[in-house]
Amino acid sequence: MKKGQVLEGIIERVDFPNKGIVMTEEGRQATVKNGIPGQKVRFSINKIRKGRCEGRLLEVLERSSLELDKFPCPYFEMCGGCTYQSLPYEEQLKLKSGQVKRLLDAVIPDTAPYTFEEIKPSPRQFAYRNKMEFTFGDEYKDGPLALGMHKRGSFYDIVSVVDCQIVDEDYRKILHCVQQYFQERNIPFYHRLRHTGYLRHLLVRKAVKTGEILIDLVTASANALRSDLWDAESDKADIQITAEPQMPVEELEKGLLLGMTEDLQKLALEGELAGILHTRNDSVADAVKNEGTDILYGRDYFYEELLGLKFRISPFSFFQTNSLGAEVLYQTVRDYIGDALVKPENKEQGSIVFDLYSGTGTIAQMLSPVAKKVVGVEIVEEAVEAAKENAKLNGLGNCEFIAGDVLKVLDTIEEKPDFIVLDPPRDGIHPKALGRIIQYGVERMVYVSCKPTSLARDLEVFQERGYRVERVCCVDMFPGTANIETVCLLSRKP
Repeated sequence: MKKGQVLEGIIERVDFPNKGIVMTEEGRQATVKNGIPGQKVRFSINKIRKGRCEGRLLEVLERSSLELDKFPCPYFEMCGGCTYQSLPYEEQLKLKSGQVKRLLDAVIPDTAPYTFEEIKPSPRQFAYRNKMEFTFGDEYKDGPLALGMHKRGSFYDIVSVVDCQIVDEDYRKILHCVQQYFQERNIPFYHRLRHTGYLRHLLVRKAVKTGEILIDLVTASANALRSDLWDAESDKADIQITAEPQMPVEELEKGLLLGMTEDLQKLALEGELAGILHTRNDSVADAVKNEGTDILYGRDYFYEELLGLKFRISPFSFFQTNSLGAEVLYQTVRDYIGDALVKPENKEQGSIVFDLYSGTGTIAQMLSPVAKKVVGVEIVEEAVEAAKENAKLNGLGNCEFIAGDVLKVLDTIEEKPDFIVLDPPRDGIHPKALGRIIQYGVERMVYVSCKPTSLARDLEVFQERGYRVERVCCVDMFPGTANIETVCLLSRKP
């Protein structure tokens, strides 16, 4: 094989997250992303390293026998949001579960058997998301304004996903309303290469239990509306701007935002509008960054409920994106802990639990009723403040939340944990922090992972230091996508 060569082959299996292992007609192996087991594909070799070949998918020549005849979403082959939506849900679950088991079997010795439980599905296969970040752009160069998701494999092109299936009808109505509003006024999107333009992202969050909706329009600062930032003579120029060139941009922006807010309030939604916000972001990075947020209507937070607890959520605070799936995940965590916190020898004094990488403190608050004290540690200060507010909201007085890096904070806490829950970011636990956590020598830990490759790497260290894997369960929080949550129970002899 050589770089640039175009080959054909059958995808034999797909490793996490979306790495198709292809055998070519010449008997050579290559990794090709975004395929399905059983597909015959054409691909070009774009990387050769240490004898391993990686290819870019060019075309699916023959579909897999596993795939559906008709895709649930009209944008499946264009949008980069979902990977496995062409598979029946049962096949998606088998695929993800198999990926995780292969990874763990490779690091857990045969002499230490563990229980790999049946994967738990999401309560909803479609319309499960409680948060979406849509991007403004165009579907092709100099095309009309688009609002949606990035095209698969493209940094610039955007697919307008007004019929997206992983959100409910309210999202689709909001998306269509905002896109049409700014399209009619020829307001330019923020160009990620030239760093000019105004419209950047639309953030929509909706609670499943309460039905409350929060909408946040993310734009560049008002100066981006000045007519000298683009060709005022072209058909892209906004008629209001060219007609009134002396109008202060602040007034122009205020009028635009007021009009959008009024249009959104007129929508017939199943949920209830809790707030409409405007966030400024002049960062060159193609990501939602809060450089100042104003409330256009209502308030800047909404409420969601999980397992009987109430949570106040701001536009940028972390919260699991599948509320019903999160209940399954957290119930699994609670089941894995079982009687560990209330076993006879510690009923009197109660247990001290460390919830490390605690986010907005969801797990900590679920464990507080059966613990003497729960200490949550999280590096994102906004998340810590939200955790404190939510604990107060739920009347939980035995939760303490500390902002800071886990490695540094652990050296400042006087209490010693009886039990530890780990829910780290995708890259897993920093090696130094991992060593510090192991030093506590607790009998049991629960590790919640959103990236099984990171989990497998960290489990090798845990096992070298005396822990063994007892139980593992996958929870599908993201139907149609390549993502999966994994809950792992670890134990050691005292």
